[in-house]
Parts: sequence; structure tokens; C-alpha cells
Amino acid sequence: MPEPSDLNPPSDLPSTLGELRASGWRSESVKHEIRRNATARIRAGEPLFPQVLGYEDTVVPQLQNALLAGHDVIFLGERGQAKTRMIRGLVELLDEWIPIVEGSEINDDPYAPVSVHARRLVAESGDATPVSWVHRSTRFGEKLATPDTSIADLIGEVDPMKIVEGRYLSDEQALHFGLVPRTNRGIFAINELPDLAERIQVGLLNVLEERDVQIRGFKIQLPLDLLLVASANPEDYTNRGRLITPLKDRFGSQVRTHYPLEVETEVAIIEQEADPFEVDGVDVVVPEFMTEVIATVSHLARQSPHISQRSGVSVRLSVANQEVLVANAVRRGLQAGESTVAPRVCDLEALPAATAGKVEIEAVEEGREGQILEHLVRSAVLTVFRDLVNPDQLTDVVAGIEGRDPVEAGEDVAIADYQSLVEDLPGLRAPVVGLVGAEASPAAVASAVEFVLEGLHLSKRLNKDAVGGRAQYRSRG
Repeated sequence: MPEPSDLNPPSDLPSTLGELRASGWRSESVKHEIRRNATARIRAGEPLFPQVLGYEDTVVPQLQNALLAGHDVIFLGERGQAKTRMIRGLVELLDEWIPIVEGSEINDDPYAPVSVHARRLVAESGDATPVSWVHRSTRFGEKLATPDTSIADLIGEVDPMKIVEGRYLSDEQALHFGLVPRTNRGIFAINELPDLAERIQVGLLNVLEERDVQIRGFKIQLPLDLLLVASANPEDYTNRGRLITPLKDRFGSQVRTHYPLEVETEVAIIEQEADPFEVDGVDVVVPEFMTEVIATVSHLARQSPHISQRSGVSVRLSVANQEVLVANAVRRGLQAGESTVAPRVCDLEALPAATAGKVEIEAVEEGREGQILEHLVRSAVLTVFRDLVNPDQLTDVVAGIEGRDPVEAGEDVAIADYQSLVEDLPGLRAPVVGLVGAEASPAAVASAVEFVLEGLHLSKRLNKDAVGGRAQYRSRG
């Protein structure tokens, strides 16, 4: 979104209707404008939504078709599937500046004014009619549909102050326009459309289809030029029938969104969205395998019979888990006086605080929520361990632990102790280097050592005793 200082139009733009005609500017509908700009991006191979990942071969082609066809669009998908981000991103397909009749509340086209104010001004002033320019960022209107949403919010209401000034109820200029008319010649979005009361849906349909609306018994014509975009949960939209059929028919295209299909995509989203977490005097290094564990937790949750799939498992869960994982590592590092920290397996114990509020657990027995979340985390660690660590490199690690004292790990184990363990157990070096590289920082090495030990335990090749934040790993012999 541009800064307020960037919303001043260039000084060389026409300032009157006559200058606008002389410049050769041509009027077109908002859907034609979006089609033209979308065509240019597609031809140039530029992405429509650079910051939306994982939709390149699925959702984006459907949306491109809808925009080229000039359709109003409804996005169907569970929470956390970037529906709102894509809707707001459509603004970038509008022209940067368009002219309006100066003083217009509803972005009147100077060539085809709609409001009484603009029609009178053009009729009286002709080519001397003053023209102002509006930025594309102001041509977007958005409303979250709630049961208390009113016609006044969307369409408008009689303004008591204008009546006090002497205007009559039958005068269109006595109206205060709502969000929809104020977004004329732009994009109007309704989030969670099925939550809109049916009587409001009828009023919205009138202004979008019949191009008229009645306010307090006064009928006015509003031939608005809009791209209508909406979002809805698939269950609400398809099963409960909470939309009136004519409004449902208003949308030319229905675009189905989805969660990331691959862990790699979710990892990329996490890295893009998670707070970089800067703390004075502490450098944070996040090994890639730990981020993969976070992404895998979400993927496993989306397949779990213990998690409500109707509520969905948002990508926000992955982002929040990553942030709390790093936060726990930083807290641990601050307490230990370490200048460089890396999240370890022991930091995964902080995840339930971020996970519990973002998933709906379907547990028959009370109190099993913690067990279900713990099982998801363990399964994610084991899955990533099996994917990343060569099993041939683990035999020497298990053999080295046999016949010696248990290996200590956990929150209060210093980074230097993990480095000493790698020296004492040469077999650890190969899997550690495979995870973090030969030039990794000591903090990253400590993280990799814990990960290997936990992976061997979950693979049933080492025993583990855990109390609080401390764990001991020993051979099964």
C-alpha cells in the first residue's frame, strides 16, 4: 500500500474535462481495465500475486481465466488459504490513476457521470468541468459479512445533517453513500459472504444487477461499474444454502483454493511470513530441518482423524509455530548467556501454546488434546528424520553410545557439550554435517545433534528418559 505522500497525482495530468478529451484518454469499464492489465502481465510472464506461493499451477490459472472472461469471482476455501491476500492483490491490476469529476463521492467517470452532483457539474461547466485523479489503492472496498451488516453499510442511508441543511428526502444529494457506491469503478470484496443476512443479499443484488436501490422508500438509479469479489467457506457455500440463488448466480467463476500441497511450499511460506525475530546481542540461526518439522506438523494435522478438517489447519499455524519455536530458543539462549542460538528438538515443547488455539481437536476423552499434539510433533520429527538422514550413517552412532554413560540433552545443556559429544562420538559427524554442513555454527551443530538423537529414539534404536526440559539417551541393550 502506498504512503499518503505517494497519493498525490503527477502534475502533468489533465485538470479539466476539455484537457482530458484532448489528451486522448479513453473510458473503459473496470473489468476491461483489469483484463488489459492482466493480459500484459500474463504475456510478460509476470506473476499476478508474487507473494502467494503454491498456487502457480492450480488456483492462478483459474483466476486468470476468470479475469480474462470479465467474471465476478468467489473464492472458496478454508481459513488461511490466502483468499483475502489474493483479493487485495487484485488492486495491482487496476491502472495507477484514473480521472473522476472533482468532488464526486462515487468516482464519477467524467465522460459518463452517474451522481446528481457530477451530472449537474458537467452540464453546467462543459469542458471546463474540473477533473481530479484517484489512485488505485482508493478504488478498493472491503466488508466482512456479519449478521449485523446493514443496507446503510453497503448501499447508503439518508444523512440527517443534509436534511438539516435544507435538502428533501426525495433529493439524492440527501444520501450518504455506503461502501458499494463509493467503490464505483473499482473492486468491491465481501469476505465470508454466506454470513450476510438474506435481506441484505437482496439489496446487494438490486444494486449490482438491476442497478437501482430503494432507501427509505426513495428509489434511485445507481448504474455502478464494479468487479465483485467474495470469499466463503466451501461448507457454508455449498451445503447450507445460505445464499439466495440470484446472488449465487451473479458470480461468473468459482475459484477453489487449497492448503500447500508439498512441505517445501509450506517451508517457503513460513520463511516468507514468519517474524525474522531480531534481538539485540543474539544471532538466530534456524536450521532448515527444524522449519521442515514445523511444516510437517501442519501437513500431518491436515490428515489426522483427531483434528477437525471442517475447521481446517491454516498456514498461520505453521507461521505461529515457527515464531514460538524461535522465541523459545532465544529465551533459552538469553538465560544461558549465548550470543548465537538455534532452535533444537527441546524447543518443540513450546509448540502446544501456538497450536492449541489454531486447530479444533476432536478428542472423545477429555484431556487427550495434549497427547494428540505431542503425537503430531513426534511424528513430524520422525518423518523429517527419515527423509533427511542417511540410515547407513547411523549404525556408528548407535554403536558409539553402547557401553557408555547416557548422553545428556535438553534446554540446559550447553552448546560446548554438544561439540564435545561430536568429538567423543565420531560417528555423529557424518549425519550432523549432512544436516547443517561442514561450516555450520556451533549452535546449529547442537541442534543437529539433538535432532539425530531424537530421531534414533523415535526409530526405536535408542532409549530416552525425559524429565522436564532434560533428556537422557542410552542404548537399548
